[in-house]
Amino acid sequence: MSGDSHPRYDAVIVGAGFAGLYMLHRLRQAGFQAVVFEAGSGVGGTWYWNRYPGARCDVESMEYSYSFSDDLQQEWEWTERYAGQPEILRYANHVADRFDLERDIVFDTRVVKAHFDEAGAKWDIETDTGRTVAAKFCVLATGCLSSANLPDFEGLTSFRGETYHTGRWPHEGVDFEGKRVGIIGTGSSAIQAIPVIAAEARHLTVFQRTPNYSIPARNAPIDPDLVADIKGEYPAFRARNYKEPAGFGSKIPKNDQSALQDAEANRERNYWQRWERGGFGFLSAYNDLIVNRDANDTAADFVRRRIRETVDDPATAELLCPDNVIGCKRPCLDTGYFETYNRPNVDLVDVRTNPIDRITPAGIVVAGQEYAVDCIVFATGFDAMTGTMLRIDIRGRGGLSLTDKWSAGPVTYLGLTTSGFPNLFMISGPGSPSVLTNMITSIEQHVAWIADCMGHLRSHGFAAIEATPGAEDDWVAHVNAVADQTLYPTCNSWYLGKNIPGKPQVFMPLIGFPPYVEKCDAVVANGYEGFELRSAGA
Repeated sequence: MSGDSHPRYDAVIVGAGFAGLYMLHRLRQAGFQAVVFEAGSGVGGTWYWNRYPGARCDVESMEYSYSFSDDLQQEWEWTERYAGQPEILRYANHVADRFDLERDIVFDTRVVKAHFDEAGAKWDIETDTGRTVAAKFCVLATGCLSSANLPDFEGLTSFRGETYHTGRWPHEGVDFEGKRVGIIGTGSSAIQAIPVIAAEARHLTVFQRTPNYSIPARNAPIDPDLVADIKGEYPAFRARNYKEPAGFGSKIPKNDQSALQDAEANRERNYWQRWERGGFGFLSAYNDLIVNRDANDTAADFVRRRIRETVDDPATAELLCPDNVIGCKRPCLDTGYFETYNRPNVDLVDVRTNPIDRITPAGIVVAGQEYAVDCIVFATGFDAMTGTMLRIDIRGRGGLSLTDKWSAGPVTYLGLTTSGFPNLFMISGPGSPSVLTNMITSIEQHVAWIADCMGHLRSHGFAAIEATPGAEDDWVAHVNAVADQTLYPTCNSWYLGKNIPGKPQVFMPLIGFPPYVEKCDAVVANGYEGFELRSAGA
């Protein structure tokens, strides 16, 4: 217990998704006392909240899993090439049960304040239930896609039907049988949900602002031979993935050749083979698709031709064809998405040229025309990467608020810490590869670094660690410089926060997982270079 009678822990962890679960496990192993506060009623994070029809991971299931326990790897059996939300949630619960994690998790509790007490070198944490605790360390395992974005449409509260957000789906599910449904958005969640809702609803009207590229997932029951092959060499398989640019995909065939150097017939054949295989391997067809616009156009044109071949109505097909770079947003993987627009009960409404005017009690108005619907699905994405952290009143030294510190965009050192906030860690924070990777791979790397750092401080008698402003400035400049060498910043994507009105336009993730890991390791090897380590009372 601390002197002010509040319970005292070594660490408070915010969030019980895959990051929070592993952080708790790792700290327990190291002998730290930690508690997790979770807003939901169960573990799973993203996979607890996102229960919309068709919700599925875009990383193959044999890779989208923890690697820290070989027994866990060997015992868990995935059923599909790409695991669906229910199966991933079962996996998260299995992990929590297997390692007895829930005894240190407080559910239905949202952290609302985290203030650093300089005199006591501790974080004072408050929750929405009135609970207050203190901890030497605060670890934000809040997730990159955890704050649902609901645009402020005029008249929304007047709508007489039911409304849903894909990121906050009812746990009991939704019955669309016989209903007229409107879905706003055509991002990743919508592309997964639209075919499923269309098969059930009486009529589905899709309101699209920005068309997206999508590659067939070719999902299927998992190949038992593949499972045996990977389980027979899981450590080596994981090690190979660690060397991949996105931390996964070592079994995807690579091609170290420019798209512009290949003969047109060969290039077409290559794209076709990868299209038929499905998945992210399409963008591994050539080595310059994300850095050279002319090379990128060859892949983008191929996908647009597939859309035009698939969608019967030429006008609808053209509306579905993106006109930007393929890959500057995380590519969508689908099962029958474009084919869905051939159904007689599905209509597409363009709201890029004519944005939604308002929502009425009976429907959605675009360009003066009302589209009558019984319910509305908002597939409008998230306030990504920073949204959940900034909804917490986080204050560091001198009462500096994180909101003020990041008013022009997030600034971090390694995506792990931010200057002015001692002993505050972020798992997969802005300035780290995070959303450009297999998230579990990035999570495990961050958790291990944080746990080792805490152990180092304990064993060497340090009370606090904090990034220096100079190291932080240099890191932000590095993240931007790397991004500027690519086509990523050319898109109006949530990587830059462009889906949130008023949010600073900054490219948030770092491109390139292996160099990042090397940098994190070098920082430690050089005595926590770029950090100031303080002794008690200093």
